[in-house]
Amino acid sequence: QVQVVESGGGLVQAGGSLRLSCAASGGTFSSYAMGWFRQGPGKEREFVSTINWSGAGTYYADSVKGRFTTSRDNAKNTVYLQMNSLKPEDTAVYYCAAATRWGSAGRDYGRYDAWGQGTQVTVST
Repeated sequence: QVQVVESGGGLVQAGGSLRLSCAASGGTFSSYAMGWFRQGPGKEREFVSTINWSGAGTYYADSVKGRFTTSRDNAKNTVYLQMNSLKPEDTAVYYCAAATRWGSAGRDYGRYDAWGQGTQVTVST
């Protein structure tokens, strides 16, 4: 059974940067897609980005395109979310998720079947 654990959240000023990491264990990491989602205060969970099994394919929500970059290191069983030019509206709990039956999963929430506990990102003005 695949488990994922996020790290790297924290408090940052608007315009700053943070890098989130997500370590996976179990299964064959290099065979499945990974995704990032977030849930802001009083909001529903929303898609942020996804990366396919090889790392060659990525897809982003319009709200983060050009500011966030997702990557993976299959040798380390880890996926990253580099967040630049952060805005207060990026404040949320960020979740990492694995789509263990899909090499590419897109933004389809239902394809992700292993979720982390989340890490808080707070962007101050």
